[in-house]
Amino acid sequence: MAKKFYLPFPVIIVLCLFFVPLVIKQSFIIYLLSVSAIYSIVGVGLILLLGYSGQISIGHAAFLGIGAYISALLTIKTGLAFWPALLLSAVGTGVVGFLIGLPALRLHGHYLAIATLGFGVIVPQILLKWEKLTHGFKGLLPPKPKLGSYVFDTDASLYYLNLVIAVILVFMAYNMLRSKTGRALIALKDNDLAAQAMGINIARYRVMAFTISAFYAGVAGSLYAHSVGFISPYDFNLWLSFNFLAMVVIGGLASIEGGIYGALFVVLVPALFGRIKDMPHIIFGVCLFLVIFLMPTGILGIRKKLSSLLVSFGGKNPEVPVKTVLRGRESGNE
Repeated sequence: MAKKFYLPFPVIIVLCLFFVPLVIKQSFIIYLLSVSAIYSIVGVGLILLLGYSGQISIGHAAFLGIGAYISALLTIKTGLAFWPALLLSAVGTGVVGFLIGLPALRLHGHYLAIATLGFGVIVPQILLKWEKLTHGFKGLLPPKPKLGSYVFDTDASLYYLNLVIAVILVFMAYNMLRSKTGRALIALKDNDLAAQAMGINIARYRVMAFTISAFYAGVAGSLYAHSVGFISPYDFNLWLSFNFLAMVVIGGLASIEGGIYGALFVVLVPALFGRIKDMPHIIFGVCLFLVIFLMPTGILGIRKKLSSLLVSFGGKNPEVPVKTVLRGRESGNE
């Protein structure tokens, strides 16, 4: 008897997202989902850094800003096309992440948190004061992305562009975690002393985690700059860094999947409750409290519990039983 095939839940989410512009015609909702796709790239990179290598970053919006300004300046000042500017902004931001990761080797816990906090404060100030290059508070107006003669100048086209790149980067992250590098990062998170005893170069993989996380933020920064069409130093402030940190904690640090859920949460909640004064901040605070004390696996854990309920009631597994290096770790956290 042939076995039935069930799609993994993240794949179902992606398939549904591809049909959103065909069903929903409101440009504002499509724009919000487009920003969610960009934030999910940042979330995936931050989960690789925090959830797997065990290093915290409270100034991650600075990496987003660096990527955005590199891409914007390359396209405006030099006339470079969007695609090479996207690649160069990602590589440039990755280099900055590498440079930040080197001194971070000597720091742990709250010392590392304070250091990255300082980085998150310094970068927007540099972007603000370097007016000859960045135009300061006046900001920059990056051009819309192009593919040949086609211009991504509608909300739907930008949405598909951001979604496709986000899917590619999420796929790359999943595959990386199944490789030797991914297993080394997981070992660092569980017990760095045991990992060192097993022959894992702790310094190498910690710097690598910072570099990859910054690379992902650089890609997101480039997409943000050219999708929104305007950037200024105020767009990459410390509050956005706190939002990114809340995003991955609420979404779930145990898997790449949590970065996607967290991005949807931090973008859609302010849009839904923004008319009520301070309501988004209250919701964020309550959710963080619940996650830390009651649901340490975040939205990801809730999703897994719902999947288990469907299995118990329907007798069917809604997901493909794919074995990964994360299976034991995630099930142990539930």
